[in-house]
Amino acid sequence: MDVHHLSRTDARRIAVRAQLLERTRPAGLLDVVRRLTLLQLDPTAAVAPNAHLVAWSRLGAAYRRDELRAELEKRSLVELRALVRPAEDIALYRAEMARWPNGFKAAGDWMTANDACRRDVLARLEASGPLQSRELPDTCAVPWKSTGWTNNRNMTRMLEFLSSKGEVAVAGRTEGGERLWDLAARVYPDDPVVPAAEAEQRRNERRLAALGIARARRTQVPVEQADVGTAGEPAVVEGVKGEWRVDPVRLAQVGRPFAGRTALLSPFDRLVHDRERALELFDFEYQLEMYKPVAKRRWGYFALPVLYGDRLVGKLDAAADRKAGVFRVHALHQDTPFDAATTAAVEAEIRALADWLELDLLLPAG
Repeated sequence: MDVHHLSRTDARRIAVRAQLLERTRPAGLLDVVRRLTLLQLDPTAAVAPNAHLVAWSRLGAAYRRDELRAELEKRSLVELRALVRPAEDIALYRAEMARWPNGFKAAGDWMTANDACRRDVLARLEASGPLQSRELPDTCAVPWKSTGWTNNRNMTRMLEFLSSKGEVAVAGRTEGGERLWDLAARVYPDDPVVPAAEAEQRRNERRLAALGIARARRTQVPVEQADVGTAGEPAVVEGVKGEWRVDPVRLAQVGRPFAGRTALLSPFDRLVHDRERALELFDFEYQLEMYKPVAKRRWGYFALPVLYGDRLVGKLDAAADRKAGVFRVHALHQDTPFDAATTAAVEAEIRALADWLELDLLLPAG
């Protein structure tokens, strides 16, 4: 297969189109999740929870925050490992679940030692689910040992391991964000299990379609990979070392007119989630600085990457102060000085975000 030669502009536009950030917006939330393959759930709500902020970045003012809960209740979307996925995609993970613990010996041994507890949990969920973890009595004979926060959190680990095995699933969340657990058979669709090798290839193809362009191999990251194996077609990008894989659908759009827009992105947005890729393709340096001391922050606690057309041009340091009823802008960091058109477009998007949050916009003095 021939290796495709792409300019950085080509590569950026492939990525932006794949992430549904062109001027034409997608049809609705379900369309967004099916095409992006996931929404990451994260409790940080300095502006808005990640899943809502990603949805708003694609759908704009048309997105209502109760839509996500509605789709989860209808089971058109389901939660797996703190990621919201299309329900039909779960079939691509069932073979992997059946192989659990798949090398995680400590977990497998612990579950074997606590099989009576496992059976008790499943029986209680069958009789009374959905339930929170604290509503399930800890009958584990052997405590879970860890040097981290999970030490002796037996029911938390039991439910997470049962989820990894495909025996239980998150059936919903409380108003406070606590997970509600139930038998997986009552949450996931009863679709045929896709064989493991085929499922891995289809997941890679789905991931590449959502990213547009990605590395074949990348350092492994928890939960959701950033690489795509042999999916798509090989490509090189002008001025960037190494080989990439590119989605054939997006490849066919190279050279066609590109209609971009302005967007404020979550720090967890898949366009920027792979920081190395963002630097290579967009020349965009970014770190989430919420865990840094204030004095060491360059851009802010939860700075939002700013997309303008096919370029990532800056970071918005802002926070939703719900108690005061304001969307407080601390600073707008420009990677390179904005021209008049960029300034106007970014300011309009900041106002749109404040409106969607139903907060008054408060700009920095001066």
